[in-house]
Amino acid sequence: MRTSVDLTLGKPLQGWRLRLYTIIFEADTRAGRLFDQWLIAVILISVAVVVVSSVQGVDTRYHSGLTALEWLFTVAFTIEYLARLACVRHPMRYALSFYGVIDLLALLPTYVALLVPEVHALIDVRILRLLRVFRVFKLTAYVSEYQSLGRALAASRRKILVFLSAVLMIVLVMGTLMYVVEGPGNGFTSIPTSVYWAITTMTTVGFGDITPKTDLGRLISSAMMLLGWGTLAVPTGIVTAEMTARRAAEPTTRTCHECLTEGHLPEARYCLHCGAHLPSYLRAPP
Repeated sequence: MRTSVDLTLGKPLQGWRLRLYTIIFEADTRAGRLFDQWLIAVILISVAVVVVSSVQGVDTRYHSGLTALEWLFTVAFTIEYLARLACVRHPMRYALSFYGVIDLLALLPTYVALLVPEVHALIDVRILRLLRVFRVFKLTAYVSEYQSLGRALAASRRKILVFLSAVLMIVLVMGTLMYVVEGPGNGFTSIPTSVYWAITTMTTVGFGDITPKTDLGRLISSAMMLLGWGTLAVPTGIVTAEMTARRAAEPTTRTCHECLTEGHLPEARYCLHCGAHLPSYLRAPP
């Protein structure tokens, strides 16, 4: 069985490119898991450097050190980006993919800041440097739980849509009721304004710009807040149940290096197709 990544990017058949592909794009081997963990750590640290450097006092005091760290991260991400392009058979497909664009956006600001001085025509190149924060989106490419969550959300979309429709009906009815009970004199000037109040109350945000003044209105408001506590738990339960049901049947990305067959069970030691020895499988920590 071939994954969508294999079919889209073109998995190498042998040699150093196959070994590099296994490390970079597969997370079920020890080397692949270690690579992902280190890369996640580097991404988080680099984003932290960007955030800290935006504080004027800190940047003024440690400008040289922060700049050196930024270049260190830029070189590391450049090497990683080139390695990804080198180990797939269709590098242009990766370059034009979502994660390929994110990788490029993480690299360009530093090089543009070096090549193009801060001129009025560009407003301020520091604005472009904020694109470095896009590195945080790369985390979704290295953590399999993100992909599991995405599949669970996609499978639960109809249930969540039904739930949101029910919530919309509730806030519409309750907002209309509060418009009738409180009226424009107490801030409920229209049904849309009253629905806005119902949404903020039901989500337990309560900005306080509109508050009921009558006893009946306060009773309705209390019921809305209590209803909100129970309502917030519904989508979480839907997605959690879907993730639990899918976890047991989810295949691994371990690949036989002889015939490139995937989909082996976590405890498998030999390829189900050709019988070759499989690379060790590293389970994710609970």
